[in-house]
Amino acid sequence: MDSDTSSAFQNDLTCSICRNYFLDPVTIDCGHSFCRLCLYLCWEEAQTPRCCPECRGVSERPDFKTNIALRNLASIAREARTHYINSSEEQICVAHKEAKGLFCKDEKNMLCALCSETPEHAAHSHSPIQWSAEEYREELIKRMNSLWNMTQEMKSNLKQEASKTQSLQDYVALRREMIKAEYQKMHLFLCEEEQLHLDTMEREAKEIFQQLKESQLRMTQQKESLKGMLRELTDMCHKPNVELLQDLGNILERTELVQMQKPQPMNPELPLWRFTGIQDMLNNFRVDNVLSEETISRRISLSKDVRVNFADVHDSASRQPERVQSFAVWGTHTFTTGRHYWEVDKLHCSMWILGVCQDSLISDTDIIVDYEEASLLFCLKVNDHYCLSTNCPPSIQYVKRPLGKIGVFLDYDNATVSFYDVEKGSLISSVVSPPFSSPLKPFLCFDSP
Repeated sequence: MDSDTSSAFQNDLTCSICRNYFLDPVTIDCGHSFCRLCLYLCWEEAQTPRCCPECRGVSERPDFKTNIALRNLASIAREARTHYINSSEEQICVAHKEAKGLFCKDEKNMLCALCSETPEHAAHSHSPIQWSAEEYREELIKRMNSLWNMTQEMKSNLKQEASKTQSLQDYVALRREMIKAEYQKMHLFLCEEEQLHLDTMEREAKEIFQQLKESQLRMTQQKESLKGMLRELTDMCHKPNVELLQDLGNILERTELVQMQKPQPMNPELPLWRFTGIQDMLNNFRVDNVLSEETISRRISLSKDVRVNFADVHDSASRQPERVQSFAVWGTHTFTTGRHYWEVDKLHCSMWILGVCQDSLISDTDIIVDYEEASLLFCLKVNDHYCLSTNCPPSIQYVKRPLGKIGVFLDYDNATVSFYDVEKGSLISSVVSPPFSSPLKPFLCFDSP
């Protein structure tokens, strides 16, 4: 093969991004080939759409299969390049004046054939340098792919964490208004406590924002650490066989350590603050035995999608309750005006819906609740974490799930329904709806214990 042909052959086996022989090559839509991780890292830094680094042609597919023929040819070319290195004086055994052609897996060094038969090395595992280098190169490529997958997972977690920050900012603004409205129900002498409550909430929210910021920073640092390790492994793979094995060191252990250091997303929650005198005020409007003792077992349906924006599931996800066997209880009272307060203590189940709604249609198989004129508090279990939300408007409540009784205060004339943690004497949420126009009944729905 003449020099021009040899040069052209080598160019065809070289990645135009890293300028080295291909590692795990892929061929994209336009026909050009690159190392898989070189291409992914190039696309990671570039803007959409994904374009070929050579011809700028748009690539529609994000994933490609390994070009096995190119990979094998690149391996042959890489091995041919090492013949020059293997013949150097450094690779000649000083004791026996023979070329070092074997690699000792136990001691991670190279030996000649006679050295491998000495008592010191006879019990060790030996293999030709070429085989060992290819074996470890494949292992390094697997680690690189694993690190890349972790990088993409970290990228997704970063996006979710940023979404939580924005959602929490909106919620803090909403909760500030709920707290202010709550204190307007009380006497002027509580103004000092109101300001203290707001200041405490702002300080606690600031701490949570800082925790979210630190969580994002940890994920960003982990992402960069993963990418740095990817580049280090790439550089290691491009080294000649002998140099790769000489410099192997503890890089495999370090990749395992990086993969183990995986930061977890957080679930932000604001502590609940006790309102002085709130229980006494609410008891002025107390209605006893508000729920019927008759429990109906049916499939529960809402007349409209329940939309809850959970940060750890897809944004704006539709959370329509499945038509599954549930238990429902209606109130013994019907309210058309005034203010009314009652407490519910049957909330030991993992999921429940509580609040007020119009009279519901009950058939032999279904219970249909009119979602249009209802004020409800939902408790759903998502990823082993209990999440509270309301429906007017759909909003996550970044507070802890109450473990005891829940108080419900209906101000019919002002179209407001408030929910309280009775044990803590604190506000869970206050829902302001369009003016009520129909009679309302207390409502409780829960799954089987």
